[in-house]
Amino acid sequence: MTRAEAVASVERARAQGKRIVFTNGVFDLLHPGHVRYLRDARALGDMLIVGINSDRSVRALAKAPNRPINGEAERAELLGALASVDAVVIFDEDTPHSIITALQPDVLVKGADWGENAIIGRDVVEARGGRVVRVQLADGYSTTSLIDRIRARR
Repeated sequence: MTRAEAVASVERARAQGKRIVFTNGVFDLLHPGHVRYLRDARALGDMLIVGINSDRSVRALAKAPNRPINGEAERAELLGALASVDAVVIFDEDTPHSIITALQPDVLVKGADWGENAIIGRDVVEARGGRVVRVQLADGYSTTSLIDRIRARR
């Protein structure tokens, strides 16, 4: 969904008294760790919106050469097919601050590997009385390790 569609969807859900949860990431090469993380995030509210980095912003993050493996449209389609995800929004900025500001979620979720003061959007969510939750990540899963395992099997 577009940013405008997501904002309208959040406004409708909030008018019905629903709690809005937001998380973001690259979500390249979807794996069980991603699925568990998103399931845990969704359990914190009534509607989960996932912001994914555009291909351009992934390259700007310099996570690794030749990333993302899957393009933004494919990553959005895969995430949108998960039962725990209500909406997916692609953002092109280097950080999710602007999409968080637009959506004003009640709960902002990041992985426990993020330091509390490093979570972008914390200021926006807490200023309106929302909360930031750091979710424990499933051990043994990462896109980088998945890519390394694939390369080792050649």
